[in-house]
Parts: sequence; C-alpha cells; structure tokens
Amino acid sequence: MGNLSSAWSQVAAVVSAVDAALSKWLSDTHNVGLTDYNAILHLSKASGRELRINDLAHRVGLNQSSATRLVGRLEAKGLAVRDTCPDDGRGVYAVITDHGVNVVNAIGESYENKLGELLGTAAQEHPHLNLVDLDGAFGTIRKLIS
Repeated sequence: MGNLSSAWSQVAAVVSAVDAALSKWLSDTHNVGLTDYNAILHLSKASGRELRINDLAHRVGLNQSSATRLVGRLEAKGLAVRDTCPDDGRGVYAVITDHGVNVVNAIGESYENKLGELLGTAAQEHPHLNLVDLDGAFGTIRKLIS
C-alpha cells in the first residue's frame, strides 16, 4: 500500500473508532445519535439557524436521500422542522427548533469533554491503530491539501 493510502487509512480508522465511541456515548447519555447531533450542531451555527437539506447533507456526510430521512428523524424528535424557500418554493430547508438549540446547548460542553477524553485515551483503547505515527499520517495528507 502506498504512503498516501496508508496515511489515509490510518486517519480514517482513528476517526471511525472515535465516532463509534461518541455515537454510543451520545445515545446512552443523551438519547441522540451522532449524526443527529452533528446535524443540529450545524443548524445551530448556520445563518438564520437553517440550511438547505442538500447543504446539510454535505456537512454531515450524507447523500440527499439519507439527509431527507435525517431531517424526518429530527422533526419527529422536535429538534428541527422543514421549511420551503420563499423565493422559489422548490428549495427545502431544515430549521432547528428552540428545543434543538436547547439540546445542542445542553450537550455541547460534555460532548467536547468526551471527545477530548476519547482522543486522549485512543492509543490505549485502540492499540491496533498505531497512533504513534498518526502525526506522520497527518503530515502526508497536509502536504497535499495545504
């Protein structure tokens, strides 16, 4: 395997391991999924607290169809609502609700702490990921994107 593909695989494996642990923690502790939390976090920071569903899809790494289902889940939980674009009526937006903002605010600090804890203990929790060379992996990737 080439240097770049090895570096990318290593970074992806670390992200996947941390995301899996974050997802379980969010579900167990706050009864919200990681993708749901990421979506309402993006919505809470967006101008007007809304994003086109297609833009939300890109930000959370989903395709259009999956993002539409995601917004349906958020609506069912009272975290967001759909709205249409007043200019053309075709664009559909996801808009975070006040309840969604409250959830983001309630989870935010503990999420940051948990993320720091998971990253800080990743080498011990996931020795198979060879985190000693993670800096080298980031360096390889950084050369291409900067």
